[in-house]
Amino acid sequence: MASNFGQLFRISTWGESHGGGVGVVVDGCPSKVALTEKDIQVDLDRRRPGQSKIVTPRKEADQCEILSGVFQGKTLGTPIAILVRNTDARPEAYTEMQTMFRPSHADFTYQSKYGIRNWEGGGRSSARETIGRVAAAAVAKQYFKQVLPKLEVVAYVKQVHKLVANADPHEVSFKEIESNIVRWPDANDAERVIKLIEKVRKQGDSVGGIIECVIRNAPVGLGEPVFDRMEADLGKAMLSLPASKGFEIGSGFGCTTLKGSEHNDEFYMAKGRVRTRSNRSGGVQGGITNGEDIVFRVAFKPVATLIQAQKTVTIDGKNATLKARGRHDPCVLPRAVPMVEAMANLVLVDHYLRQKAVS
Repeated sequence: MASNFGQLFRISTWGESHGGGVGVVVDGCPSKVALTEKDIQVDLDRRRPGQSKIVTPRKEADQCEILSGVFQGKTLGTPIAILVRNTDARPEAYTEMQTMFRPSHADFTYQSKYGIRNWEGGGRSSARETIGRVAAAAVAKQYFKQVLPKLEVVAYVKQVHKLVANADPHEVSFKEIESNIVRWPDANDAERVIKLIEKVRKQGDSVGGIIECVIRNAPVGLGEPVFDRMEADLGKAMLSLPASKGFEIGSGFGCTTLKGSEHNDEFYMAKGRVRTRSNRSGGVQGGITNGEDIVFRVAFKPVATLIQAQKTVTIDGKNATLKARGRHDPCVLPRAVPMVEAMANLVLVDHYLRQKAVS
């Protein structure tokens, strides 16, 4: 099973949602980067369950432990192992899944591929696996503080079901996003989104939406033509997240309605550097960053687990009805924001090190 990501800054995540714990091994992080468990915990707290009334009530502190690769608060340049123990696992809530496949989950496909699966929750397909990604990205962020202190990666919930935020990605702030439990870019407008999610939860249903992310002050020149283009690696990273179903950068699918004369980003000089008057390219041209803000969006489906009866089949091929139990998010987007930021940081750090190796 492929659980590795990156070429020079490489991560390997491990663990199941209801096993003893989950974690990551980070290999390729430069030495002498300041790093403590506190640095990692900040982002783990942003993605952990039970943090608000609109997410899963599973109670996990998600306290991280650095097991290797750090000495006296500095990275050694050797593999960094990070562990988060599962403390509120309830496998008994999933007994029906031992013999039945949950609609739109990975139960059937994992069983078909491997001939065996961990039916206690989602196993490796659970969003709990992303703890390792977020922890690894926290390491990358510490490195960026040293080499690219002005770099910003800010994600936020752009849309929930049919509600769309009015936000300018070039102006939205991390402080505003973190000021409300939806991670909505306009805190004054967040209550209507909260009410929608609460309503859907009471109905035993779920909703999806879109997360937008902006990367500011990325250096020019990141990206490896032809197959490791910046947008290609960002797309792979985002589509590897649980529940993600779509990715677009810059003008995205909207470019199909424009003429070339309308879509082109014209160049001009400003303070000794090349700039673009518009940014329909989303900060990437020819697969390489051009110094403008990198702006992309990720579509997430409604959470597949519903607290209502659904038609399915059993492991031995019989039709059945399943009423799911367990603790789940009615909308995954608020907790997916730090996951999107994490994957963006992992792509950036890998490409930064690759560029540094050839320049």
